[in-house]
Amino acid sequence: MSTIHRTDVNNAPRSARWHSESGMPLPRRVAVADDGMKAATAHRLACEGTALLWQGDFPGARQLLRAMGRRLDRKPLPPAASAAEAFRLHRRARGHRARVLGRLLVPLAEDHSLALRRAPDVRQACAEAYGPPDAPTVVPLTELLGVIGAHQWRLKGVEIPALGSRIHPHFGVFSPTRGEYVDLVARAPLPAAVVRGTAPRTAFDLGTGTGVLSAVLARRGFDRVTATDINPRALACARENVHRLGLARRVEVVDGGLYPDGRAALVVCNPPWLPARPTSAVEQGVYDPDGRMLRGFLTGLAGHLEPDGEGWLVLSDLAERLGLRTRGELLSAFDSAGLRILDRIDTRPRHPRSRDTTDPLHTARAAEVTSLWRLAPSAGTGKTDG
Repeated sequence: MSTIHRTDVNNAPRSARWHSESGMPLPRRVAVADDGMKAATAHRLACEGTALLWQGDFPGARQLLRAMGRRLDRKPLPPAASAAEAFRLHRRARGHRARVLGRLLVPLAEDHSLALRRAPDVRQACAEAYGPPDAPTVVPLTELLGVIGAHQWRLKGVEIPALGSRIHPHFGVFSPTRGEYVDLVARAPLPAAVVRGTAPRTAFDLGTGTGVLSAVLARRGFDRVTATDINPRALACARENVHRLGLARRVEVVDGGLYPDGRAALVVCNPPWLPARPTSAVEQGVYDPDGRMLRGFLTGLAGHLEPDGEGWLVLSDLAERLGLRTRGELLSAFDSAGLRILDRIDTRPRHPRSRDTTDPLHTARAAEVTSLWRLAPSAGTGKTDG
Protein backbone atom coordinates (compact mmCIF):
# COMPACT_ATOMS: atom_id res chain seq x y z
CA MET A 1 0.00 0.00 0.00
CA SER A 2 1.43 3.40 -0.99
CA THR A 3 2.11 5.65 1.96
CA ILE A 4 2.72 9.37 2.29
CA HIS A 5 5.03 10.49 5.08
CA ARG A 6 4.60 13.99 6.43
CA THR A 7 4.78 16.16 9.53
CA ASP A 8 1.81 17.74 11.25
CA VAL A 9 1.48 21.37 12.37
CA ASN A 10 3.56 20.52 15.45
CA ASN A 11 6.35 19.00 13.31
CA ALA A 12 5.50 15.51 14.56
CA PRO A 13 6.02 12.70 12.00
CA ARG A 14 2.86 11.25 10.49
CA SER A 15 2.09 8.75 7.74
CA ALA A 16 -1.10 8.09 5.78
CA ARG A 17 -2.25 5.82 3.00
CA TRP A 18 -2.34 7.36 -0.49
CA HIS A 19 -5.57 6.91 -2.46
CA SER A 20 -6.53 8.15 -5.92
CA GLU A 21 -9.60 6.96 -7.83
CA SER A 22 -8.10 8.20 -11.10
CA GLY A 23 -4.94 6.16 -10.57
CA MET A 24 -2.61 9.08 -9.94
CA PRO A 25 0.71 7.67 -8.73
CA LEU A 26 2.10 8.30 -5.27
CA PRO A 27 3.57 11.84 -5.34
CA ARG A 28 7.37 11.85 -5.35
CA ARG A 29 7.56 15.24 -3.67
CA VAL A 30 5.16 16.57 -1.04
CA ALA A 31 5.21 20.08 0.40
CA VAL A 32 3.05 21.39 3.20
CA ALA A 33 0.63 24.15 2.18
CA ASP A 34 -1.59 26.36 4.29
CA ASP A 35 -3.51 29.61 4.18
CA GLY A 36 -0.29 31.58 3.70
CA MET A 37 0.55 30.00 0.34
CA LYS A 38 -0.08 32.18 -2.71
CA ALA A 39 -1.96 30.76 -5.66
CA ALA A 40 0.93 31.56 -8.00
CA THR A 41 3.30 29.53 -5.83
CA ALA A 42 0.88 26.62 -5.56
CA HIS A 43 0.30 26.65 -9.31
CA ARG A 44 4.03 26.65 -10.05
CA LEU A 45 4.82 23.84 -7.61
CA ALA A 46 1.93 21.68 -8.83
CA CYS A 47 2.93 22.19 -12.46
CA GLU A 48 6.46 21.07 -11.53
CA GLY A 49 5.07 17.85 -10.02
CA THR A 50 5.09 18.73 -6.31
CA ALA A 51 2.03 17.67 -4.36
CA LEU A 52 0.70 20.14 -1.78
CA LEU A 53 -0.60 18.65 1.45
CA TRP A 54 -3.07 21.17 2.82
CA GLN A 55 -2.97 22.00 6.53
CA GLY A 56 -5.00 25.21 6.54
CA ASP A 57 -8.77 25.42 6.84
CA PHE A 58 -11.16 23.78 4.38
CA PRO A 59 -12.60 26.97 2.81
CA GLY A 60 -9.04 28.11 2.17
CA ALA A 61 -8.29 24.87 0.32
CA ARG A 62 -11.29 25.31 -1.94
CA GLN A 63 -10.37 28.92 -2.59
CA LEU A 64 -6.82 27.96 -3.54
CA LEU A 65 -8.10 25.21 -5.84
CA ARG A 66 -10.34 27.69 -7.68
CA ALA A 67 -7.47 30.15 -8.03
CA MET A 68 -5.20 27.44 -9.47
CA GLY A 69 -7.95 26.46 -11.88
CA ARG A 70 -8.31 30.03 -13.14
CA ARG A 71 -4.61 30.15 -13.88
CA LEU A 72 -4.78 26.92 -15.84
CA ASP A 73 -7.83 28.11 -17.78
CA ARG A 74 -6.11 31.28 -18.96
CA LYS A 75 -4.04 29.38 -21.50
CA PRO A 76 -6.12 29.00 -24.69
CA LEU A 77 -6.07 25.86 -26.77
CA PRO A 78 -3.99 26.06 -29.96
CA PRO A 79 -5.95 26.16 -33.23
CA ALA A 80 -7.00 22.76 -34.54
CA ALA A 81 -7.08 21.66 -38.16
CA SER A 82 -9.96 19.22 -37.62
CA ALA A 83 -12.64 18.19 -35.13
CA ALA A 84 -10.59 15.11 -34.20
CA GLU A 85 -7.54 17.25 -33.47
CA ALA A 86 -9.68 19.67 -31.44
CA PHE A 87 -10.91 16.71 -29.39
CA ARG A 88 -7.37 15.47 -28.77
CA LEU A 89 -6.17 18.94 -27.74
CA HIS A 90 -9.18 19.36 -25.46
CA ARG A 91 -8.58 15.98 -23.82
CA ARG A 92 -4.89 16.74 -23.39
CA ALA A 93 -5.65 20.09 -21.77
CA ARG A 94 -8.29 18.57 -19.49
CA GLY A 95 -5.87 15.82 -18.50
CA HIS A 96 -3.15 18.34 -17.66
CA ARG A 97 -5.64 20.41 -15.66
CA ALA A 98 -6.79 17.34 -13.72
CA ARG A 99 -3.21 16.27 -12.93
CA VAL A 100 -2.18 19.72 -11.70
CA LEU A 101 -5.28 20.33 -9.59
CA GLY A 102 -5.08 16.75 -8.34
CA ARG A 103 -1.82 17.63 -6.58
CA LEU A 104 -3.64 19.65 -3.93
CA LEU A 105 -4.14 17.01 -1.24
CA VAL A 106 -6.20 16.83 1.95
CA PRO A 107 -5.90 14.42 4.91
CA LEU A 108 -8.68 12.11 6.08
CA ALA A 109 -8.50 10.74 9.63
CA GLU A 110 -8.89 7.04 10.37
CA ASP A 111 -12.68 7.49 10.70
CA HIS A 112 -12.94 9.28 7.30
CA SER A 113 -13.38 12.67 8.97
CA LEU A 114 -11.70 15.58 7.19
CA ALA A 115 -8.81 16.63 9.40
CA LEU A 116 -9.03 20.37 8.64
CA ARG A 117 -10.48 23.38 10.40
CA ARG A 118 -13.99 24.44 9.38
CA ALA A 119 -14.41 21.22 7.42
CA PRO A 120 -17.80 19.64 6.65
CA ASP A 121 -18.69 16.17 7.90
CA VAL A 122 -17.66 13.92 5.01
CA ARG A 123 -17.65 10.59 6.83
CA GLN A 124 -20.78 9.16 5.23
CA ALA A 125 -19.82 10.38 1.76
CA CYS A 126 -16.37 8.81 2.08
CA ALA A 127 -17.76 5.55 3.44
CA GLU A 128 -20.07 5.30 0.39
CA ALA A 129 -17.19 5.92 -2.01
CA TYR A 130 -14.25 4.23 -0.29
CA GLY A 131 -15.84 1.67 2.01
CA PRO A 132 -15.44 1.36 5.78
CA PRO A 133 -12.64 3.48 7.23
CA ASP A 134 -9.57 1.73 8.58
CA ALA A 135 -6.60 4.10 8.46
CA PRO A 136 -5.63 7.74 7.88
CA THR A 137 -5.71 8.56 4.17
CA VAL A 138 -4.57 11.36 1.90
CA VAL A 139 -6.69 12.11 -1.19
CA PRO A 140 -6.77 14.82 -3.88
CA LEU A 141 -9.16 17.63 -2.97
CA THR A 142 -10.71 17.46 -6.44
CA GLU A 143 -11.58 13.82 -5.79
CA LEU A 144 -13.01 14.55 -2.36
CA LEU A 145 -15.24 17.26 -3.83
CA GLY A 146 -16.47 14.68 -6.33
CA VAL A 147 -17.19 12.26 -3.48
CA ILE A 148 -19.19 14.97 -1.68
CA GLY A 149 -21.10 15.80 -4.85
CA ALA A 150 -21.86 12.13 -5.52
CA HIS A 151 -23.20 11.74 -1.98
CA GLN A 152 -25.55 14.68 -2.54
CA TRP A 153 -26.79 13.21 -5.83
CA ARG A 154 -27.26 9.85 -4.11
CA LEU A 155 -29.44 11.48 -1.45
CA LYS A 156 -31.39 13.68 -3.84
CA GLY A 157 -31.64 11.35 -6.82
CA VAL A 158 -32.28 12.17 -10.47
CA GLU A 159 -35.89 12.62 -11.57
CA ILE A 160 -36.77 10.21 -14.41
CA PRO A 161 -40.08 11.24 -16.02
CA ALA A 162 -40.37 7.88 -17.80
CA LEU A 163 -40.49 6.21 -14.39
CA GLY A 164 -42.35 8.89 -12.49
CA SER A 165 -39.70 8.44 -9.85
CA ARG A 166 -36.06 9.09 -9.01
CA ILE A 167 -32.91 7.10 -9.66
CA HIS A 168 -30.16 7.45 -7.06
CA PRO A 169 -26.64 7.19 -8.57
CA HIS A 170 -23.64 6.07 -6.53
CA PHE A 171 -20.10 7.43 -6.65
CA GLY A 172 -18.27 6.09 -9.71
CA VAL A 173 -21.50 5.24 -11.57
CA PHE A 174 -22.58 7.36 -14.53
CA SER A 175 -25.63 9.42 -13.59
CA PRO A 176 -28.67 9.41 -15.95
CA THR A 177 -28.84 13.20 -16.10
CA ARG A 178 -29.02 13.07 -19.92
CA GLY A 179 -32.62 11.96 -20.05
CA GLU A 180 -32.99 11.80 -23.82
CA TYR A 181 -31.55 8.28 -24.03
CA VAL A 182 -33.93 7.08 -21.32
CA ASP A 183 -36.87 8.57 -23.19
CA LEU A 184 -35.84 6.72 -26.35
CA VAL A 185 -36.04 3.37 -24.54
CA ALA A 186 -39.31 4.39 -22.92
CA ARG A 187 -41.09 5.17 -26.21
CA ALA A 188 -39.58 2.85 -28.85
CA PRO A 189 -42.08 0.28 -30.16
CA LEU A 190 -41.62 -3.11 -28.55
CA PRO A 191 -40.63 -6.10 -30.71
CA ALA A 192 -43.64 -7.40 -32.60
CA ALA A 193 -43.14 -10.91 -31.20
CA VAL A 194 -43.39 -9.52 -27.65
CA VAL A 195 -46.56 -7.60 -28.51
CA ARG A 196 -48.13 -10.67 -30.17
CA GLY A 197 -47.11 -12.88 -27.25
CA THR A 198 -45.11 -15.28 -29.43
CA ALA A 199 -41.88 -14.44 -27.60
CA PRO A 200 -41.27 -14.41 -23.84
CA ARG A 201 -41.33 -11.00 -22.21
CA THR A 202 -37.65 -11.16 -21.31
CA ALA A 203 -34.95 -8.55 -21.78
CA PHE A 204 -31.24 -8.04 -21.19
CA ASP A 205 -29.83 -4.64 -20.16
CA LEU A 206 -26.10 -4.69 -20.87
CA GLY A 207 -23.92 -2.31 -18.87
CA THR A 208 -26.82 -1.31 -16.66
CA GLY A 209 -25.06 1.39 -14.58
CA THR A 210 -27.69 2.79 -12.23
CA GLY A 211 -30.27 0.29 -13.47
CA VAL A 212 -32.44 3.00 -14.99
CA LEU A 213 -33.07 1.24 -18.32
CA SER A 214 -33.83 -2.05 -16.58
CA ALA A 215 -36.42 -0.24 -14.50
CA VAL A 216 -37.94 1.34 -17.62
CA LEU A 217 -38.17 -2.06 -19.33
CA ALA A 218 -39.80 -3.63 -16.26
CA ARG A 219 -42.32 -0.80 -16.12
CA ARG A 220 -43.04 -1.40 -19.84
CA GLY A 221 -44.23 -4.91 -19.02
CA PHE A 222 -41.22 -7.21 -19.29
CA ASP A 223 -41.60 -10.04 -16.82
CA ARG A 224 -37.88 -10.69 -16.50
CA VAL A 225 -35.03 -8.28 -17.06
CA THR A 226 -31.44 -9.39 -16.57
CA ALA A 227 -29.06 -6.48 -15.99
CA THR A 228 -25.29 -6.87 -16.29
CA ASP A 229 -22.29 -4.74 -15.42
CA ILE A 230 -18.62 -5.31 -14.61
CA ASN A 231 -18.37 -2.37 -12.19
CA PRO A 232 -19.02 -3.52 -8.59
CA ARG A 233 -20.28 -0.02 -7.71
CA ALA A 234 -22.76 -0.15 -10.58
CA LEU A 235 -24.00 -3.59 -9.51
CA ALA A 236 -24.66 -2.33 -5.98
CA CYS A 237 -26.24 0.86 -7.31
CA ALA A 238 -28.56 -0.95 -9.72
CA ARG A 239 -29.68 -3.44 -7.08
CA GLU A 240 -30.46 -0.62 -4.67
CA ASN A 241 -32.45 1.29 -7.27
CA VAL A 242 -34.58 -1.61 -8.50
CA HIS A 243 -35.28 -2.56 -4.90
CA ARG A 244 -36.26 1.02 -4.07
CA LEU A 245 -38.64 1.03 -7.07
CA GLY A 246 -40.24 -2.26 -6.03
CA LEU A 247 -38.93 -4.06 -9.13
CA ALA A 248 -36.51 -6.55 -7.55
CA ARG A 249 -38.77 -9.51 -8.43
CA ARG A 250 -38.62 -8.61 -12.13
CA VAL A 251 -35.06 -7.31 -12.48
CA GLU A 252 -32.05 -9.48 -11.70
CA VAL A 253 -28.67 -7.72 -11.55
CA VAL A 254 -25.78 -10.09 -12.33
CA ASP A 255 -21.99 -9.89 -12.66
CA GLY A 256 -19.76 -11.89 -14.93
CA GLY A 257 -19.41 -10.13 -18.28
CA LEU A 258 -21.33 -8.30 -20.95
CA TYR A 259 -23.93 -10.94 -21.85
CA PRO A 260 -25.66 -13.22 -19.36
CA ASP A 261 -26.43 -16.83 -20.26
CA GLY A 262 -29.37 -17.61 -22.49
CA ARG A 263 -31.50 -15.52 -24.83
CA ALA A 264 -33.98 -12.67 -24.56
CA ALA A 265 -36.65 -11.14 -26.75
CA LEU A 266 -35.01 -7.74 -26.35
CA VAL A 267 -31.38 -6.81 -25.68
CA VAL A 268 -30.67 -3.16 -24.83
CA CYS A 269 -27.22 -1.61 -24.73
CA ASN A 270 -26.21 2.00 -24.13
CA PRO A 271 -22.42 1.73 -24.42
CA PRO A 272 -20.02 4.61 -23.77
CA TRP A 273 -20.30 6.88 -26.78
CA LEU A 274 -16.70 7.91 -27.46
CA PRO A 275 -13.97 5.42 -28.52
CA ALA A 276 -11.22 6.80 -26.30
CA ARG A 277 -9.44 5.80 -23.10
CA PRO A 278 -11.10 6.88 -19.82
CA THR A 279 -8.90 8.54 -17.23
CA SER A 280 -11.12 8.00 -14.18
CA ALA A 281 -13.82 5.67 -12.90
CA VAL A 282 -16.66 8.04 -13.80
CA GLU A 283 -15.32 8.49 -17.35
CA GLN A 284 -15.88 4.80 -18.01
CA GLY A 285 -19.50 5.73 -18.66
CA VAL A 286 -18.42 8.05 -21.50
CA TYR A 287 -15.28 6.53 -23.05
CA ASP A 288 -15.05 3.05 -24.59
CA PRO A 289 -11.43 2.22 -25.58
CA ASP A 290 -11.38 1.17 -29.25
CA GLY A 291 -15.15 0.68 -29.09
CA ARG A 292 -14.71 -2.67 -27.32
CA MET A 293 -18.10 -2.69 -25.58
CA LEU A 294 -19.89 -1.62 -28.76
CA ARG A 295 -18.26 -4.41 -30.75
CA GLY A 296 -18.96 -6.92 -27.99
CA PHE A 297 -22.64 -6.04 -28.02
CA LEU A 298 -22.92 -6.28 -31.80
CA THR A 299 -20.98 -9.53 -32.25
CA GLY A 300 -22.88 -11.29 -29.47
CA LEU A 301 -26.36 -10.03 -30.27
CA ALA A 302 -27.59 -12.54 -32.87
CA GLY A 303 -26.67 -15.48 -30.66
CA HIS A 304 -28.54 -14.10 -27.65
CA LEU A 305 -31.88 -13.18 -29.22
CA GLU A 306 -35.06 -15.21 -29.17
CA PRO A 307 -36.65 -15.78 -32.61
CA ASP A 308 -37.99 -12.44 -33.93
CA GLY A 309 -36.25 -10.64 -31.08
CA GLU A 310 -34.55 -7.25 -31.33
CA GLY A 311 -31.46 -5.49 -30.12
CA TRP A 312 -31.65 -1.82 -29.21
CA LEU A 313 -28.42 0.13 -29.49
CA VAL A 314 -28.60 3.59 -27.92
CA LEU A 315 -25.72 5.64 -29.32
CA SER A 316 -24.83 9.28 -29.86
CA ASP A 317 -23.24 10.37 -33.13
CA LEU A 318 -20.83 12.66 -31.25
CA ALA A 319 -17.94 10.33 -32.09
CA GLU A 320 -18.73 10.78 -35.78
CA ARG A 321 -18.91 14.56 -35.49
CA LEU A 322 -15.55 14.56 -33.69
CA GLY A 323 -13.94 12.42 -36.37
CA LEU A 324 -13.39 9.46 -34.04
CA ARG A 325 -15.65 7.08 -35.98
CA THR A 326 -17.51 7.29 -39.28
CA ARG A 327 -21.11 6.33 -39.98
CA GLY A 328 -19.76 3.91 -42.57
CA GLU A 329 -17.67 2.16 -39.91
CA LEU A 330 -20.73 1.78 -37.68
CA LEU A 331 -22.87 0.37 -40.50
CA SER A 332 -20.05 -1.96 -41.47
CA ALA A 333 -19.91 -3.23 -37.88
CA PHE A 334 -23.63 -4.05 -38.11
CA ASP A 335 -23.04 -6.02 -41.31
CA SER A 336 -20.02 -7.85 -39.91
CA ALA A 337 -22.08 -8.95 -36.91
CA GLY A 338 -24.82 -10.32 -39.18
CA LEU A 339 -27.36 -7.66 -38.24
CA ARG A 340 -29.91 -5.65 -40.19
CA ILE A 341 -31.52 -2.35 -39.28
CA LEU A 342 -35.25 -2.43 -38.59
CA ASP A 343 -35.59 1.23 -37.66
CA ARG A 344 -33.78 4.20 -36.14
CA ILE A 345 -35.32 6.70 -33.72
CA ASP A 346 -33.48 9.99 -33.24
CA THR A 347 -33.54 12.70 -30.62
CA ARG A 348 -31.54 15.85 -29.91
CA PRO A 349 -29.67 16.50 -26.65
CA ARG A 350 -31.21 18.75 -24.02
CA HIS A 351 -28.20 19.03 -21.69
CA PRO A 352 -26.68 22.49 -21.03
CA ARG A 353 -23.34 21.68 -22.68
CA SER A 354 -25.03 21.53 -26.09
CA ARG A 355 -25.74 25.27 -25.70
CA ASP A 356 -22.40 26.31 -24.19
CA THR A 357 -20.68 28.37 -26.88
CA THR A 358 -17.48 28.57 -24.80
CA ASP A 359 -16.99 24.78 -25.02
CA PRO A 360 -14.15 24.01 -27.46
CA LEU A 361 -16.30 21.16 -28.80
CA HIS A 362 -19.47 23.27 -29.06
CA THR A 363 -19.94 22.84 -32.81
CA ALA A 364 -20.03 19.05 -32.50
CA ARG A 365 -22.13 19.05 -29.34
CA ALA A 366 -24.70 21.46 -30.78
CA ALA A 367 -25.24 19.20 -33.80
CA GLU A 368 -25.23 15.91 -31.84
CA VAL A 369 -28.00 13.38 -32.42
CA THR A 370 -28.71 10.41 -30.15
CA SER A 371 -30.26 7.39 -31.84
CA LEU A 372 -31.91 4.16 -30.85
CA TRP A 373 -31.04 1.61 -33.53
CA ARG A 374 -33.49 -1.32 -33.71
CA LEU A 375 -31.45 -4.28 -34.91
CA ALA A 376 -32.29 -7.88 -35.79
CA PRO A 377 -30.27 -10.82 -37.13
CA SER A 378 -29.89 -11.03 -40.86
CA ALA A 379 -31.25 -14.14 -42.57
CA GLY A 380 -29.33 -17.23 -41.49
CA THR A 381 -27.87 -15.81 -38.30
CA GLY A 382 -28.80 -16.18 -34.65
CA LYS A 383 -29.53 -19.93 -34.76
CA THR A 384 -26.89 -20.89 -32.21
CA ASP A 385 -25.42 -19.25 -29.15
CA GLY A 386 -22.52 -16.93 -29.98
